[in-house]
Amino acid sequence: MIISDSTVAAVSTPRAAGGISVIRISGDNAFDIADRIFTPLSSKKKPSEMEGYTCAYGKIHTSDGDELDDGVITIFRAPRSYTGEDVAEISCHGGIFITEKVLRAIYDCGAVPAPGGEFTKRAFINGKLSLTQAEAVMDIISAEGNASHRRALNVREGMLYKKIHGCSERLLHLLGEIGAWIDYPEDDIPEVDDDNMCAELSDILSELEKIRRAYDNTRILKAGIDTVIAGKPNVGKSTLMNLLSGCDRSIVTDIAGTTRDIVEESVRLGDIVLRLSDTAGIRETEDIIEGAGIEKAVKKLSSADLIIAVFDNSIPLDDDDKSLIRACKNASAKKIACINKSDCEGVLDRQEVFNNFDNVVEISAAKGEGTDKLQEVLYNLLITDSNVCEELSVNERQKQCLDKAISCISEALDAVKGGITLDAVNIVLDEAENALTELTGERTTESVVNEVFSHFCVGK
Repeated sequence: MIISDSTVAAVSTPRAAGGISVIRISGDNAFDIADRIFTPLSSKKKPSEMEGYTCAYGKIHTSDGDELDDGVITIFRAPRSYTGEDVAEISCHGGIFITEKVLRAIYDCGAVPAPGGEFTKRAFINGKLSLTQAEAVMDIISAEGNASHRRALNVREGMLYKKIHGCSERLLHLLGEIGAWIDYPEDDIPEVDDDNMCAELSDILSELEKIRRAYDNTRILKAGIDTVIAGKPNVGKSTLMNLLSGCDRSIVTDIAGTTRDIVEESVRLGDIVLRLSDTAGIRETEDIIEGAGIEKAVKKLSSADLIIAVFDNSIPLDDDDKSLIRACKNASAKKIACINKSDCEGVLDRQEVFNNFDNVVEISAAKGEGTDKLQEVLYNLLITDSNVCEELSVNERQKQCLDKAISCISEALDAVKGGITLDAVNIVLDEAENALTELTGERTTESVVNEVFSHFCVGK
């Protein structure tokens, strides 16, 4: 893969007024350009004469000498830089106008605008990062909680690459043994032992499936969970939603059937984002408008990732509650039952609730009690335990590569157990190894690389 020989520049900080802006220049001419627009005051050396990992305070100006600002320049010499090239970073005051003036001066000296992700793309092409590590840069930037941040950091530190590369090396070893036995039957090469091969393939498959399960956690942490708060009218659904979201999005009154449509809100509970839908209470009604809301609520239950079913501790279970229990049983979503008004004298048939839900939490939505326990149960229910899932960030591209490799290895296992010739096994294992090297970026196409970096922001 050939990298452009142009020197690129872009603002690496957000395009907004702030205390400071950082402009990054990378390429063969980075230091020559820096000499033309930056004059150090704290050093007698020009930027091109400074040592790597050193800074200097000075004046920023156009190539004609018109002063623009004062600031700091930091020098990174190839290959010990983020991109693997010569890099100069200029820090100036963070006004939008002055930042654009400094950037224009840099362009006037021969740099070209860096497309989105260009700096990280150059880091990948120059061998500073694997493709998975490069992708983790954006995951770190977009992380919104401790769990997603920790998983992205693990990938950025090379954990995903090392695990996938290790599996790939093991497949290559098997392919070498199979290939030698197929290609040189006349030589005294030991026959491939089917039992040993099956054991090795099963172990590799188990490792890849554990990594694959991290995708589901990544999706939950990034996209959130489509969550329905369901229950009959006036059991406290809207109060619970308002408590979770921190604002009065749902109308709370004593009139049954007040919520006549689906009210939606995204809220964060610890590391998990819930895309909450407060539905109309599910019950028999002759009200046409309320009935339409109930119909929407039932449809929403069938498509949700998570259902929080709310029951009122202060009144007995009735037919509406039992209808909700049946609807939850028929839904494929994960489910939690909330027994609301736990501070009131209980007349609810609690055993009936416990018999039908694996996860039951007692709360008092009006008093704000029980939400910590609800958060704990949610996390344990939604996030796969690290014993059966790696603490890694796995994206859609990586998942597709894993799915391909897992499918091929499973096919190879079945072939070996079924006594199919090693030629066929060799073909599918080669496909599995190709999928793994595509995942890490060791063997990939320029179009795949361009697609990965097209999602990056300018300056990254």
